[in-house]
Amino acid sequence: MTNGENRKRHRVAIVGAGFGGLNVAKELRGDEAIEVTLIDRQNHHVFQPLLYQVATASLAPGSVAMPVRSILSKQKNANVIFGSVEAVDPEGQLLRLADGREVAYDSLVLACGAESFYFGNDHWAAHATGLKSLDDALEIRERILLTFEAAERESDPLERAKLLTFVVIGAGPTGVEMAGAISELGRQVLADDFANIAPKDVRVVLVEMAPRVLTPFDEDLSYAAQSQLEELGVELKLGWRVSDVREREVTIQKDEVEEHLHSSVTIWASGVRANPLIESAGLATDRRGRALVDMQCRAQGHENIYVIGDAAAFEDRKHGMLPGLAPVAIQQGKHLAKVLREARRGGIGPEFSYFDKGIMATVGRSRAIVQGGVKLTGFLAWLAWGLVHILFLIGFRNRAIVTFNWFWSYLTYQRGARLITGRVAPSDPNASPEERAAVRDNVHEKSTSI
Repeated sequence: MTNGENRKRHRVAIVGAGFGGLNVAKELRGDEAIEVTLIDRQNHHVFQPLLYQVATASLAPGSVAMPVRSILSKQKNANVIFGSVEAVDPEGQLLRLADGREVAYDSLVLACGAESFYFGNDHWAAHATGLKSLDDALEIRERILLTFEAAERESDPLERAKLLTFVVIGAGPTGVEMAGAISELGRQVLADDFANIAPKDVRVVLVEMAPRVLTPFDEDLSYAAQSQLEELGVELKLGWRVSDVREREVTIQKDEVEEHLHSSVTIWASGVRANPLIESAGLATDRRGRALVDMQCRAQGHENIYVIGDAAAFEDRKHGMLPGLAPVAIQQGKHLAKVLREARRGGIGPEFSYFDKGIMATVGRSRAIVQGGVKLTGFLAWLAWGLVHILFLIGFRNRAIVTFNWFWSYLTYQRGARLITGRVAPSDPNASPEERAAVRDNVHEKSTSI
């Protein structure tokens, strides 16, 4: 194709290789009239719903991630850029990358996702790790494993008990899954590996301001999940508000009562807000920084900028404001490809309507809840949850590895990814956030691939 012909192609720039952005790109496969450029600051697509299993040593990182170039390698109209978008110029129709490059577009898709939000207490981030990336999952995994190593060396039972206390803030799906998985890992797997640690020594506290866990679910399923968590030994602090997070300490309040929880590892699974790129682009947003969009997913006041997934505030006529779930992003991504084809011809495109297939959350081994056409709890819900997540995984290799690991873990209670990789020295299991970040940044500089 000549340069002149190439310039006539409709240039679609997609920021973010998550569920939404990747599905837009894939659905535009074979359309030679459209030139796709997919940009992401990571070189891989991450299956975020399974990050908690990487964080708790059930799965290796490569089981839940796949290089973006590999996914789109056979798509002739797609180009992948490994880089970070620093600014959006709507008037000039340009994206400016951190390394100085510029990318021109005719249509822009912002599928840049969300990040942890600490409700104005950004200093908490140094002590409470969110779970949004492989880096986050690996840091949590490493800190948990190092904590058990430190507890094994501790001769004072009271100090050992402090070391083996883990606090999860937020009882949505991520928080519930993390709390259940940490308790299982500590009580049923790691405790057997250490001579001086007993299952009863492990304390996992789940803090939630609401009166019950998993509030998007019906009450009966929510209470079923609570019972399953308690069976796993998770301590529930429902109706408690977090007032402060410090190094190895979480302060919570309920009415006039204040409690200080020692925490060797604190995990933030509470608030999220859209990627700051949305606001910096000058788009109209809601209080969570999500772009206000119309029924075609176009950003308010912009004809050629579209926002999907966690970065968009989309109000469906039937379901109301759509949640930040993978099925929403996938459906929006696939639908947006139709809108973009119509936009290339000067049209508006069809309106997006979400098809709700239900929601589900896993609590632990053989424990989950499902709410959709039917309600399920326990083992059947866990099987349904596993099947759906395997089907969503990209790549046969990933599906095969995850399936094998799950069944092996179920039969043997073994975790195959209990590795301390040396990102933080074993002699310093309680390294400061600054020291940990410095080591992590150094590793980043040396390797950017899976």
